Amino acid sequence: MAVGRPRAFDKEKALDDALQVFLRKGYEGASLAELTDAMGINPPSLYAAFGNKEGLFRLALDRYTDAYSAVAEAAMAAPTAREATAIFLRGTIDSQTRKNGPGCLLVHGALACAESSDAIKQELTSRRSDNEAMLRARYVRAVKEGDLPAGTDTAALARYVSTMLQGTAVQAASGVARDELYDLIEMTLQAFPAAAPRKKKKG
Repeated sequence: MAVGRPRAFDKEKALDDALQVFLRKGYEGASLAELTDAMGINPPSLYAAFGNKEGLFRLALDRYTDAYSAVAEAAMAAPTAREATAIFLRGTIDSQTRKNGPGCLLVHGALACAESSDAIKQELTSRRSDNEAMLRARYVRAVKEGDLPAGTDTAALARYVSTMLQGTAVQAASGVARDELYDLIEMTLQAFPAAAPRKKKKG
């Protein structure tokens, strides 16, 4: 039985290389020539391995989000909503300020997308919404546990934190240093609602 010819490139490394291009250029701005050059392959190999540019982007996006799932898990496991928010903010800013690809693919991936790329814009919007929903669920739990004040607008709080992170992604892509973005974490946490002190039981 004849053995098929093995691919002449490492698919995982090629995805990482493509991810860096998408981080810098966004989906629409990344040309096929730039992608294949960065990946060290030719267009036929790209199509054979990934289907097309959209298929490549979706796989790179999965790789991007999977790499930072540990940050989200650690944040959601924190004992208080404030600590969860601090961990999530710091971990996200760490990812936004990588030397080999500053910014956030969920934010920059859809920049200047044409109508033909609407499916990509919707996918990125959906993933950002998933992060916001995750934060809101944690804040709802915090209200139930008395960690956040009763009546806290958990949807608005989650939207506030998410919006701040989208802003830091733009700043990071513009070259703002990590330490400067860390300062924004402290400012955000200063505005974070605190639960009223629990009354001591009369002995």
